[in-house]
Amino acid sequence: MMSKRNRFLLILVVLAVCFAFLWPSLSWYLWTPKDVQALALGSLEKIKDYSIEMAAQDVQVLKEQALSSPDSALPEQYEWLEKTAADNYRDMNADVPSPMTVRAALVSFSTEQELRSALESQYRDSILKAKNLYTNSVKLGLDLSGGMSVIVKADLDAAYAARDAADGMSEAQFKTDAMNQVLETLRSRIDRFGLSEPVIRLQGEDRIYIELPGAAEADRINSIIMGKGILNFRLVDPEATNAFMAAYTANPSGMFDAEGNLLDASVIPDDCEVFGLYTKDEYGLDERISYLVVKKEIAMDGQHIQSAEVGSNGLTGEPQVNFILDSEGTRIFGDFTSAHVGESLAIVSDDKIKSYARINEAITGGEVALSGFGLEEAQDIQKVLQTAWLNVPLSVESQQVIGATLGDDAIRQGAKAIIVGLLSVLVFMLILYKGAGINAVVAQLLNLYIMFSILSAFNLTVTLSSIAGMILTIGMAVDANIIIFERIKEELLLGKSRAAAISAGFESAFWAIMDSNITTFIAAIFLSQLGTGSIQGFAVSLAIGVVSSVFTALVVSRLMFDFGTDVMKRQRVSISWRIK
Repeated sequence: MMSKRNRFLLILVVLAVCFAFLWPSLSWYLWTPKDVQALALGSLEKIKDYSIEMAAQDVQVLKEQALSSPDSALPEQYEWLEKTAADNYRDMNADVPSPMTVRAALVSFSTEQELRSALESQYRDSILKAKNLYTNSVKLGLDLSGGMSVIVKADLDAAYAARDAADGMSEAQFKTDAMNQVLETLRSRIDRFGLSEPVIRLQGEDRIYIELPGAAEADRINSIIMGKGILNFRLVDPEATNAFMAAYTANPSGMFDAEGNLLDASVIPDDCEVFGLYTKDEYGLDERISYLVVKKEIAMDGQHIQSAEVGSNGLTGEPQVNFILDSEGTRIFGDFTSAHVGESLAIVSDDKIKSYARINEAITGGEVALSGFGLEEAQDIQKVLQTAWLNVPLSVESQQVIGATLGDDAIRQGAKAIIVGLLSVLVFMLILYKGAGINAVVAQLLNLYIMFSILSAFNLTVTLSSIAGMILTIGMAVDANIIIFERIKEELLLGKSRAAAISAGFESAFWAIMDSNITTFIAAIFLSQLGTGSIQGFAVSLAIGVVSSVFTALVVSRLMFDFGTDVMKRQRVSISWRIK
């Protein structure tokens, strides 16, 4: 048997580890402001745009304050900037001004861009820190947080029948690749809604389950899922681009609103639109490197692309992207390129320009080669061309929208059920088992603590069914305590001392507790593997509860009894109204 000291150390270690697991969830749900949560739940791209925009505004605010009152102290929200400015002075081997005024802080930066980068980093780091908390915390399911779930069916048979039979690919391989393509495309498209943690997974062989937490517009999401008009080719207007970039350089923070809409439409011609020109940064994210003004008229839609692959130029060996058009696309592209030789054509995907190239000659054969970039960029463009238009017909098979209000009600009702259930069980144990019932009370509280910690450790999702599993665990967890208490009572009735009765009671109850909980655990494991949805959530929480309840009953409760015996020097056990 484990010694009292080792048992105590084990409990301390378990509590410390559980606290470490639970800390992200506590920090996210209790101490992270709602506005920061909203930003952190956005996509990395939205976080990046927000940080850049806020940094530009802060630069303007600080410059205006430096002009109006240069000797004033830094505003409270910029106090962190004082440390950065002091580090800049030390790097220049200069004395650090005291006090640090607005002007002194700005002078420490060699360029305005350096100041902008420091401000941007502050915003980015704070939001990404909150985002990391959410990633490592317990998630709330749609029935608790609100949102939308969609099941999309892919018509793989139709896609296989319409494929190019010359590709030599087997039906099984084609369908596997097609579903992988669908998954990748949907992930890219759904990210447009600013959701950092959507659930997108295969369900069976030809269905995809999509779960979007938070508020969502069903019509817009369905249009994105269907992929109509996502990729297209447009003509670049170089004169309008130069005029726009001149205006943007003069006033970078005043060109777009918070939604990215152009504030002054007169900057570009009526028949044009402005889009960001993007490339992949070192993190694999789309990074805007400039802007291009393109014609609103679509030269060719992406639906005419049959296939795309990365190759190399036969003469120079440089990477290039080759794509093949269908018969209608061949005609459209041939006519368009014949009329615009010497101009530039942009690939627009999801309102972003992923690439643009000069039309050197008319392309009439239906086989197009894009060149002028490195291998990684060529692979990115190939992925855009291959996945931005789905050749697999998709249909929304089912859709369910749960309002945030219903989710809040479910959380309140679930919490109320847990509290009422816990209190009822604890009151029963205190009445029936007197002082020993306190052990059961502490064990149950620690049981819930450990359960939530494990949920947080594995980033599991809490749903109504999970809460049902917790409530059932509360009722079942006292079984172990009851078995132990009844065994102790039997030993006391035989005339044994407190220490002997407690030791014999735990030893006698051990295998009875283990047998009953192991069988329950096996059933929960099978349910979690074979079940789906609410059944799986119920089974997971039940399995976790079984393990934690065994630990609290056999280890925590035993230590509390031993504490009363060895430290408090108690001679009797308060465990029954019939035993004095």
